[in-house]
Amino acid sequence: MELGPGTGGTTRAFLRHLGRDARLLSIELSPFFHELLGDIVDPRFCNHLGSAEDLTEILAVHHMKQPNVIISGIPFSKMPAAVAHRVVQAVNDNLVEGGRFIAYQFRRDVARFTDPVMGAHTSCTLELLNIPPMRVYSWIKGGGG
Repeated sequence: MELGPGTGGTTRAFLRHLGRDARLLSIELSPFFHELLGDIVDPRFCNHLGSAEDLTEILAVHHMKQPNVIISGIPFSKMPAAVAHRVVQAVNDNLVEGGRFIAYQFRRDVARFTDPVMGAHTSCTLELLNIPPMRVYSWIKGGGG
């Protein structure tokens, strides 16, 4: 599952490496970006317009089970704290036990919201080849940090 796919650049990279039997559900809040994602033609890809706060309902609509991995590019630094808390709680509630939540971010806000819910992040790497450099955080549900 991908939260905040934006223009779909990362989405296309995921699809290039995704197994034949796997599915990628991308959830985008912006109607503009959602429409751009409509150009991706791949039977494994599902493009959903909605909020990451509503993961339980979105999974049900698409008849999908709890994901093993949720990858997020949504900018936690730009959203109200209450929304960020609801998104993180939805991620934790819907991720399979032992599943991984990965968030790539320019700022550190995601850890401030996620660590109290999922435990301390298991890793944080700085991707210097990205301009500007980006942090990639990872949590494992039930991993205890």
